[in-house]
Amino acid sequence: MRLSDFDYELPDDRIAQKPRPRGSSRLLVVDRAAGSWREGTIADLPRLVGRGDVIVANDTRVFPARLLGRRDPSGGAVECLLLERLAGDEWLALVHPGHKLKPGARMIFEDHARAPGITIRGDVRERMFFGRRRLTLTVRTAGTATPPDVDRAIDALGHVPLPPYIRRPDDEADRERYQTVFAKERGSIAAPTAGLHFDAPLISALRDAGVDWTTLTLHVGYGTFKPVRTEDVLQHRVDAERFDIPDATAAAVGRARAVRGRVVAVGTTTTRALETAATDEGTVHAGPGVSDLFIYPGHRFRVVDALVTNFHLPRSSLFMLVCAFGGRDLMLAAYRDAISRGFLFYSYGDAMFIE
Repeated sequence: MRLSDFDYELPDDRIAQKPRPRGSSRLLVVDRAAGSWREGTIADLPRLVGRGDVIVANDTRVFPARLLGRRDPSGGAVECLLLERLAGDEWLALVHPGHKLKPGARMIFEDHARAPGITIRGDVRERMFFGRRRLTLTVRTAGTATPPDVDRAIDALGHVPLPPYIRRPDDEADRERYQTVFAKERGSIAAPTAGLHFDAPLISALRDAGVDWTTLTLHVGYGTFKPVRTEDVLQHRVDAERFDIPDATAAAVGRARAVRGRVVAVGTTTTRALETAATDEGTVHAGPGVSDLFIYPGHRFRVVDALVTNFHLPRSSLFMLVCAFGGRDLMLAAYRDAISRGFLFYSYGDAMFIE
């Protein structure tokens, strides 16, 4: 498989810059068996699933992982995307400008309007691959005030890590909107975007339809959106991400299997966690785990029977997962028709239901 096999053209005006109100997104319903699709809205979902089905969503919580500041002492602008806490106050991060932030470099992050008196100092400890750095974060406060812990300081000073194709600064509304209504466990640097379409009334309507609603946690890290840099798709490696499947979720999947109901995954991250934790017979094991599963055409899905997902970037591992589930030719045709119909793409865009 070649990377170019997963390419398509997308006009800039089809990239959503702002979200629609929750529960109102357009929905492209794709029937894999018929090789066809039709248009609806996300509010149609309770009529597309039924009693005995289970919907599994990712309840990870995004934290404001983007820090904007200056180099010390030169004062040059710097940007830092926190990828993962390593131990204590040590972090793995992407930094810019990378060529100037070598081991021993120091960064200062503060915003007197948003968080008076709070400063985060970042010290680069190690230069790593693909622009990553290992760094230590230290919190200081003005005067004699007790410094907050690092997480609280990041919450005060950090910015919502909107993807680069959203060409505007983040704002306060993004703090609520770039988060699912069922988010619980802090740890993601990007939202599980298929879950952004759901509001409380839609979840209630699904339950009223007899559908079991349950969640797991997969913390979205760099591996989810890391570019595929090799023309030979099979040479790509997905970075490992931590997940946890509660006992209740594994049991709900088992109940659906027992009555021949469908397991409906909300998003690619949920899909990867379920498929990683599954046996060949489709049983899902509860508990914590790590997934570096790269799903591309040819993957045999052992658990997931239907998928709620967004429209993904061309040449990305996420689009390859969708092609593995729905078929490459069908997905490319459906994407092209969605573009012609004015559907909006990517994180704040519209949704697909592939059954």
